[in-house]
Amino acid sequence: MGDKAQTHPGAAGRAVAADHPASVRNVVLVGHSGSGKTTLVEALALTAGAVNRAGRVEDGGTVSDYDEIEHRQQRSVQLSLAPVEWDGFKVNVLDTPGYADFVGELRAGLRAADAALFVVSASDGVDGSTRMVWEECQAVGMPRAIVITHLEAARADFEEMTRVCAEAFGADDPDAVLPLYLPLRGPEGPDGHAPVTGLIGLLSQKLFDYASGERKESEPGEDQLPDIEEARNRLIEGIIAESEDETLMDRYLGGEQIDVKTLIDDLERAVARGTFFPVLAAAPAADGGRQGLGTVELLELITGGFPTPFEHPLPGVTTIDGKARELKACDTGGPLVAEVVKTASDPYVGRISLVRVFSGTLRPDETVHVSGHGLADRGHEDHDVDERIGALSMPFGKQQRPVTHAVAGDLVCVAKLGRAETGDTLSGKDDPLLMEPWQMPDPLLPLAIQAHSKADEDKLSQGLSRLVAEDPTMRLEQNQDTHQVVLWCLGEAHADVALERLRSRYGVQVDVVPHRVSLRETFATKAAGRGRHVKQSGGHGQYAICEIEVEPLPGGSGIEFVDKVVGGAVPRQFIPSVEKGVRAQAAKGVVAGYPLVDVRITLLDGKAHSVDSSDAAFQTAGALALREAATQTRIHLLEPVAEVTVLVADDYAGAVMSDLSSRRGRVLGTEQVGSGRTLVRAEVPEFEIGRYAIDLRSLSHGTARFDRAYARHEPMPPQVAERVREQAGEPS
Repeated sequence: MGDKAQTHPGAAGRAVAADHPASVRNVVLVGHSGSGKTTLVEALALTAGAVNRAGRVEDGGTVSDYDEIEHRQQRSVQLSLAPVEWDGFKVNVLDTPGYADFVGELRAGLRAADAALFVVSASDGVDGSTRMVWEECQAVGMPRAIVITHLEAARADFEEMTRVCAEAFGADDPDAVLPLYLPLRGPEGPDGHAPVTGLIGLLSQKLFDYASGERKESEPGEDQLPDIEEARNRLIEGIIAESEDETLMDRYLGGEQIDVKTLIDDLERAVARGTFFPVLAAAPAADGGRQGLGTVELLELITGGFPTPFEHPLPGVTTIDGKARELKACDTGGPLVAEVVKTASDPYVGRISLVRVFSGTLRPDETVHVSGHGLADRGHEDHDVDERIGALSMPFGKQQRPVTHAVAGDLVCVAKLGRAETGDTLSGKDDPLLMEPWQMPDPLLPLAIQAHSKADEDKLSQGLSRLVAEDPTMRLEQNQDTHQVVLWCLGEAHADVALERLRSRYGVQVDVVPHRVSLRETFATKAAGRGRHVKQSGGHGQYAICEIEVEPLPGGSGIEFVDKVVGGAVPRQFIPSVEKGVRAQAAKGVVAGYPLVDVRITLLDGKAHSVDSSDAAFQTAGALALREAATQTRIHLLEPVAEVTVLVADDYAGAVMSDLSSRRGRVLGTEQVGSGRTLVRAEVPEFEIGRYAIDLRSLSHGTARFDRAYARHEPMPPQVAERVREQAGEPS
């Protein structure tokens, strides 16, 4: 790396196809919002000749084909693919959103890629969410490299930012995070800032000048070489420490000059193994230039140092009925196993699925089996259907360029898969298989919506089903207690995008309404009630009288009905009618309209008429008796309590615990999880954590995540219950 001077760009506008997995490299760009990922994608495409000028393909479409939402909000909100060709390799560059609300798109990119390129701004540094993604990649052994951007900014310091990256990413071994090149700055301008004009290769000791917008190789001056000696020695020692040749370190320490090619080969193997993480620099091309600073070096690292798809462990594969299936990794002639990593809707061509092929070869016009399992709790019903593959294409800006096939290891866009959703498995129709799904973040911000008009109501169901088909991080809930339609999202920006897509893509206008928590009612003390339903208005009358006693039970007991009638005061055939009536009334509530729970209702006595008594009459009498009993005692409102676990950086653990306490929470305990992380366990009323997904992100500066699970319902404090009733317009 650094000695390769060849550049074999693909022709602008030509679809890039691969015939063998060894010629494919899949890399995902990771970094916080504003770090420069999309600009870097455009620079790589320009350097590789995939576009004619920055941000433009030959027919005018943009390389970063995002929807109108992010153009207006100036942020990426979805995963995008930019395939380029370099030195005979097809490089699939996956650009991910940097905003935390769209971590689902990031996880999809990590699933589809074989290596990750972490983009760090020299102006902003490394944020907490980027560190968390690094740890995720580390846990699965994904190869990584780091590229520092925004070197053109005033006071940008490459060496200092490299040190910051080593501290943030190299906790186990800082010497595994080292630069391959040092930036070369030109003369200072009027503002005192010296722009970066080139790079010096630490291994090759060559100068790569980008001042003209085209990479030019030369020998550095003697006065420049001493500046790199210390960094070069440290890099060589770091590479040798990762070498499989155990004699290399002794030879180096003995004074032997190690051949540069040997060092590069060891470096590439260490990068591919995920044990060494090189740091590079990048900046946009000079005005009118084709090659941005560091883009050639990045493409050389990706093609030479990042692993082939053969080295990507195949996710777990089973048959439809759950039997494990052993498959050879990246076998182009093996059974078809592919996965939908992204689903998008195009107003002109319909649904487009971005697919990663893990085994076999995908071809147009063949029939495949589409399997989707395990996401029913998010509004994605399990399904197994056969579908015909439409056209295969590679995205090129807003255009889709046709290709004839996609081999194992490659990424491709598939048109008109009407039933396939993000996360679904595509396999042979005669050999249906299912891939283990990747980890989806749990959406924890509720967004209650209702149709704006009758016309919108007719289209709402279809619009919502399409929306969640595209985004498995969104959960659709039809709440049976509150009768609300709730979209569970990852944050405010995620919710905003969902509403805008409903409006602009599916023509559905909705109103956001306050989210209601599923409350319950229960009796505070024992009480009695009498239900009398007697009517006579000519013809067949209605006659039923029953007397009941209601007493509270421990939480979680539900409704118990006990028959203690003696002497046949209530005929046996009508006792089930009384039970049906009180249970129906309990479901409706007795004071505030919330379901009644955790009581024992005992039928003690009653009266019947030989002619006018009926099932309906005793149902009504039972309901009346329960309502009267409720007037004889206090009714407690019960609120749901959630078990909350928060994983947070140690620096913010105290603030998190204080905040939970202020939300009427009970902190149950803490424990250390790894280095610098604390797991906080607490029980918190759900009434207090409706916006916790947003508040926690602000409180912890993006370093925390939380999970919640329903624990139980328990009595709400009187002052809070009174406030809830006032807000609902109910008598307190």
